[in-house]
Amino acid sequence: MGSSRLLLQKGLTESLAGRFEVTYMGHWSFSEMQAAFGWDAAQFVWFGGYPGSAQLIQDEKRWKDYIRHSLIETSISKDILMLTRIDKPALMKRLFELGCMYSGQVLSFNKIMGQLADAGNTTTLSHYLQLLDTAGLLAGIEKYAKDIIRKRASSPKFQVHNTALISAQRNEAYQEIIGHPEAWGRCVESALGAHLINYAYSEDFKIYYWRERNDEIDFVIEKNGKVIGIEVKSGATHPTASFAAFQKQVMPEKVLLIGNAGLPWQEFLKMNPVQLF
Repeated sequence: MGSSRLLLQKGLTESLAGRFEVTYMGHWSFSEMQAAFGWDAAQFVWFGGYPGSAQLIQDEKRWKDYIRHSLIETSISKDILMLTRIDKPALMKRLFELGCMYSGQVLSFNKIMGQLADAGNTTTLSHYLQLLDTAGLLAGIEKYAKDIIRKRASSPKFQVHNTALISAQRNEAYQEIIGHPEAWGRCVESALGAHLINYAYSEDFKIYYWRERNDEIDFVIEKNGKVIGIEVKSGATHPTASFAAFQKQVMPEKVLLIGNAGLPWQEFLKMNPVQLF
């Protein structure tokens, strides 16, 4: 509802110890945006789940300005920088921009530092990414592994909490991006990842990615010891070789293909992922 999660956490832990209960209210889902504003799935992928911006989408330049100045800049400059000590604010802002640009991709912090003028160190970047995640902006998904040390040491897979954070920083307009299958496919994958992350908080399941050599599964969700793989192939017609490798090594409950050959991504955005368990 616009309230800062960082401010809430700080206030609750300092003054209300033992006298509060946390109920997570995440970004609006596709079903909510469709019910309130009549959006279709493609509009939700591009314009995201910020209800306050819904009336502006017919003027996309104004919509992008609203997202950048009223939401992104405020969340970073007011919520994070005023409530926590940040030694290198420009570095954190650049990390956020890169994370949005590479949402859905796995990048090591060492590679990230190569694109930053004031890189600091990997510990600093990891801390800044954690703050961005807490603020509901950008997460770093860990690699799935049964060994917890391997999980912690893995390179993060960037994932925005809301796809509007990507769209507002891109040069293309909505009508342009849907005509480019590769770029649009990445937008769809980020929307599905954001859908999973928001439900992960409220439904209490873990979200990872899986990669071994050339084999990769986009998302892995885990709850009560049950593991489910989710592969997003919006344009593919058949499961990939990664399916078999993942099933052999991890032995999950199931592997779900999202795309033309499986469950349509539009339908997946309407469901609560915990139902898969």
